Amino acid sequence: MSDELEYMTGFGNEHASEALAGALPVGRNSPQRAPYGLYTEVLSGTAFTAPRSTNRRTWFYRIRPSVQSIAAMRELDSGDLRIPPTDDAITPTMPLRWDPMPIPDAATDFISGWHTMVTNGSAADQRGLAVHVYACNDSMEARYFQDSDGELLIVPQQGKLYLRTEAGALQVGPGEICVIPRGYKLAVELPDGPARGYLCENFGAPMQLPELGPIGSNCLANARDFRYPVAAYEERDEACELVTKINGRLYAGEIPFSPLDVVAWHGTYTPYKYDLGRFNAIGSVSFDHPDPSIYTVLTSPSETAGTANVDFVVFPPRWLVADDTFRPPWYHRNVMSEFMGLIHGVYDARPEGFVPGGCSLHNCMVPHGPDSDAFEQASSGELRPQKLDETMAFMFESRYPYQATAFAMGGGLLQQDYVDCWKDLRKHFDPGRI
Repeated sequence: MSDELEYMTGFGNEHASEALAGALPVGRNSPQRAPYGLYTEVLSGTAFTAPRSTNRRTWFYRIRPSVQSIAAMRELDSGDLRIPPTDDAITPTMPLRWDPMPIPDAATDFISGWHTMVTNGSAADQRGLAVHVYACNDSMEARYFQDSDGELLIVPQQGKLYLRTEAGALQVGPGEICVIPRGYKLAVELPDGPARGYLCENFGAPMQLPELGPIGSNCLANARDFRYPVAAYEERDEACELVTKINGRLYAGEIPFSPLDVVAWHGTYTPYKYDLGRFNAIGSVSFDHPDPSIYTVLTSPSETAGTANVDFVVFPPRWLVADDTFRPPWYHRNVMSEFMGLIHGVYDARPEGFVPGGCSLHNCMVPHGPDSDAFEQASSGELRPQKLDETMAFMFESRYPYQATAFAMGGGLLQQDYVDCWKDLRKHFDPGRI
């Protein structure tokens, strides 16, 4: 998928961009007088003393410093928005599945369209995550948003999002993802009309590319395919609204100018986008089904090596060629918890009832696997090379059990008959034959 915006490439690079020639200081970060009469400001996404390999910060050169965007804040109604720990949530011990969130009738922008489905960990302790769905039909013009709680991974399912950020603009649509670092200010426009999708609000370590181990130096998501915005400032001297999310609550205040007035910047703490169609899937060419971890696009690591705070895993179009193998995902119970969504097409393990825009939850140690139809077809079908095409599912896999919110359980989207997809699995055991 392409758009007309200009981007820089390379995951985690030290990028630099200026909207006016000479706006970036040379040889220093904070000169006595910045070019063009700009103010120097740094946004730190990690502790100052974080190791160089994980340190994230960006230097801004802006028309006004952010301290001038401080305003008397009033608390807004947070609606169905939640963060962990959540008082009105439950820990499901059954598989759950939901229908898509409908597009609202009333004017609803990106901020107002969030509905929290599941959470885990603790936002205050900076571990775990919250999964939201969004549905909106109205652009943000002079309204801006800052999430002070966590990093946002946006997965559109319907409609494009045009995101104006402090670092510049990105456009992202179905089949792409976008990551907005914690604390960045942005506004979201809807160039194609109503939009819907998923949000992973990551309270743990910032997303990074997974290690490749025996795979080697290439494949999965390649670093050069991640795209970063170029500087583009707004000089808007008129009343604007800034909405801040902190500790799970929304606060709004009026400020006298646009907070997206960054003329130049350089650093490693920056929004980025990625086209999931460029993911280089790796699979078995002999026998057996590989672990789903082989499809990890991005990971937020935890303090326990190999056990993620959250993995973002994608199930893209791919060939199945394994010999003498049950090719769909096997029946399993995991120490990890799985929240799944479907961007388009059909998911091969449970084709009935799991529709684009919908989602499902299989918590820690909750058994799950292919439905009865998928089992019968995969067990008896001819094992010729098969292309899974026109599909894109994903998973937010976490080390922590998910809690389902009151909205998830009582908001009208929950499918009451999901577990019935396994009721027709027949007993095939016969001790008289192998």
